[in-house]
Amino acid sequence: MQKAPCDGMSVKSVPPAEGRVWGDEDEVVSVAVQYAWQRLRQDPDPVAGARPAADLAEAAGSTVTAPGIGAAAALGLFDRVLAPATRAQNGPTNLAYIPAAPTRAALAFEAVTGAANIFAGTWEAGAGAIHAENEALAWLTRLLGWPATAAGCFVSGGTMGNLSALVAARAAAAERPRPAGGWKIVCADSAHSSIRSAARAMDVEVVTAPVDRHGHLTGAAVNAVLDATDGVFAVAATAGTTNAGLVDELDTIADACERHGVWLHVDGAYGGAGLAAASVRHRYTGIERADSFIVDPHKWLFAPYDCCALLYRDPAPARAAHSQSAHYLDAIDRDAHNPSDLALHLSRRARGLPFWFSLAVHGTDRYATAVERTLTTSRQVADAVRASDHLRLVAEPELSVVLFERPGWSAQDYAAWSARAARTGATLCVPTRWNGRTVLRMAFVNPDTRADEVIEVLHTLGGLVRPGPPPAADAR
Repeated sequence: MQKAPCDGMSVKSVPPAEGRVWGDEDEVVSVAVQYAWQRLRQDPDPVAGARPAADLAEAAGSTVTAPGIGAAAALGLFDRVLAPATRAQNGPTNLAYIPAAPTRAALAFEAVTGAANIFAGTWEAGAGAIHAENEALAWLTRLLGWPATAAGCFVSGGTMGNLSALVAARAAAAERPRPAGGWKIVCADSAHSSIRSAARAMDVEVVTAPVDRHGHLTGAAVNAVLDATDGVFAVAATAGTTNAGLVDELDTIADACERHGVWLHVDGAYGGAGLAAASVRHRYTGIERADSFIVDPHKWLFAPYDCCALLYRDPAPARAAHSQSAHYLDAIDRDAHNPSDLALHLSRRARGLPFWFSLAVHGTDRYATAVERTLTTSRQVADAVRASDHLRLVAEPELSVVLFERPGWSAQDYAAWSARAARTGATLCVPTRWNGRTVLRMAFVNPDTRADEVIEVLHTLGGLVRPGPPPAADAR
């Protein structure tokens, strides 16, 4: 068993020094930094996970009190009770949802970023940090094939990124008279739930376009909806759907948007990282014509939470939509790069710095290699499913999500297997729905995940003999 990070550490509750509200906190800081150092070097616990609220409340006890519980008690409580009640997102066997696998360099610099306490909303306050963030954004801009005049900022996650981009799109469309039926967004049913959330917040309607038999939104479908619908100000396409890792037909969708004068936003929160991989770059053809784009480095670009890159091919509409005005903001230089002018936020931390630091340390070539390695792992696992006599691939993987089923199993069977695998630490893999039935889904974003270990786990799904030959995956 690994030594707990707090083992061997001690810190006294420090009484306030004369004239200092918080007292002498040097010892507290030293112990906290030492704890962080040991935690960074510790492998994630594959069986860590949530506890019932009542159980956790009893174990933690009362933590916020009038006199305070002291540093020793607070840090020990975090180590023994609170941290073990969180899922290990960066474990190589965590294949559930879209996990995260930040580099240790990024995690370490997250601590530096917090210690620096930078306000990174305006250039005047955070120029150095914003410059570094912009270096990371420039790499993404080059991957998109956009001009150097493109600009953006880092926001908390894909939901805020999608909302901010669509607010900019609606503001740009507002130069036209408001349609009688109100403004509308076009997307597929497979679009991330945050698109509908953004529409509710903006009080606009979502119009869905059908996907093709493989699950992609196409330009033909978008064009048909745009021909028949008034008031559409944006089309939201997806580069890597969360459920199946599919990339919409971006080039033909861009044709439809250009024909109708509609803003094209591409949600690449998960799949946008594939732009760095030569083996799948062709799937993104047309993305260079998008008006806005998001990608979450905390998903597949090895950054810690929370970090979403929001980019605009032409940032002028975004600045017009998002710049806030107030007497105390009059001194801000609006000709400078102010991240607060590019999204639905004002106060912001320099959340892009850990991503920048890891990129600067390791180089973009190694990032491309890491993304390719996860793609290779997903293909090896998909090949093993194809060769299995008890499993069936239900969709051809395009990126690093693998969907498969165990013929003869019910939803309860999948849930029981998933819970057992999580409890033993074998893997975190949860069921999902695909074409109306329950299947299993694995998302590969960690270059340390080994295909042979995952394939070994697949053997635990054995038992029943598969009835007859499987249908072709692309017919599903």
